[in-house]
Amino acid sequence: MMKVCGVIAEYNPFHNGHRHHLEEARRQTGADIIIVVMSGNFLQRGEPAIVDKWVRAEAALTYGADIVVELPVDHCVQPADHFAEAGVSILAGLGCELISFGSEAGEASSFTRAADLYLTHEEAINKELTATYKQDMTYAQNFSRVMSRFFQDFPIDLLQPNNILGFAYAKAIVRRNYPINLHTIPRLKSHYHDQSLDKEGTVASATAIRRNLLEEKFSAELASRYMPDLMTTYIKERPLVSWEAFFPLLNHQLIILPEEQLMETYLMETGLEYRLKNKIKEARSMQEFMENMKTRQVSWTTLQRLCLHVLLGNKTVEMHKRMRSIEAVRLLGFNASGRRYISKAKKTFQIELVSNVNKKTARMIEQDILAGEVYRLADKNRIRHQDFYTSPLNLIDKQSPN
Repeated sequence: MMKVCGVIAEYNPFHNGHRHHLEEARRQTGADIIIVVMSGNFLQRGEPAIVDKWVRAEAALTYGADIVVELPVDHCVQPADHFAEAGVSILAGLGCELISFGSEAGEASSFTRAADLYLTHEEAINKELTATYKQDMTYAQNFSRVMSRFFQDFPIDLLQPNNILGFAYAKAIVRRNYPINLHTIPRLKSHYHDQSLDKEGTVASATAIRRNLLEEKFSAELASRYMPDLMTTYIKERPLVSWEAFFPLLNHQLIILPEEQLMETYLMETGLEYRLKNKIKEARSMQEFMENMKTRQVSWTTLQRLCLHVLLGNKTVEMHKRMRSIEAVRLLGFNASGRRYISKAKKTFQIELVSNVNKKTARMIEQDILAGEVYRLADKNRIRHQDFYTSPLNLIDKQSPN
């Protein structure tokens, strides 16, 4: 019987740390199959991916994954708990018995124990969090502060971003009683939010790589020490996408939509629609707009997600309906082992895999198709069609580069 390990990822971009994680996940767990559920063209923090989902999926398949599927955009652009629960539910539906993730420290058992402690006292913790929430602190800081009041020696440090995601995976598994075990691998050197590159090493955070590529015009040749060859090649050849490419489109939406329609947008807080329409008139870039919009009450990440929902036309009522379940996921690619597993196990899958998009299957992933069409607007001449004219990547005969 095949041992199947799942990974939830964004790979924005795919770098040496990601490659290390996939290699170690297979080695340490003895997995026969590794399935990656990966964010598509827009990401958990409300950002566009620096390169499209097909580029990132190919890198994952080339350097360790056997199957890559897309985390639907409605469930992807969400806070950690929803993002994690969606990813875990997909992996459970595809037959995974393990989920491997990177963390700043700790053993997998620490995350499960932390989830058990939290869920036992969930109502009281959430009540305390709401009552004592401090606007000058991040959600993670507030949550960690409250947890320290409830538990003298909580098993994990909740101020570390990968630990937060691992904690969210553990909660989803325990809450839903999934027959899935956790496996964790310590991050190599760099931290998730590190902004600078270690000029001596070969591992850097995705945040640092993106910032240097987008903001400092860091060359792909120099960035190549932190990424595998395939990713470097694509970054040389493809347009690099950031929020700035979509600023004119967001500007247009915020100018033409009346306040009463903006009020219906998912995540829109009462009164924020007026501030959005006012501040967009003054801004000449996305960076300037975000800096003018950010307040103690509304974080940068929340604003990015809100702007993306404006861009995609997501309404609160419709989003709540779509978020209740995941009907299907887009199959982005596979290798020979992945194809054998799909052929053997697909009758037992509890979620449908969409391999080719047609009139029937398009209905099941219509929001992801829409997100792909919007993503192409960043550079329509150079960004490929994302769904209707693109088939899953088939790496069966391809040799892995160094």
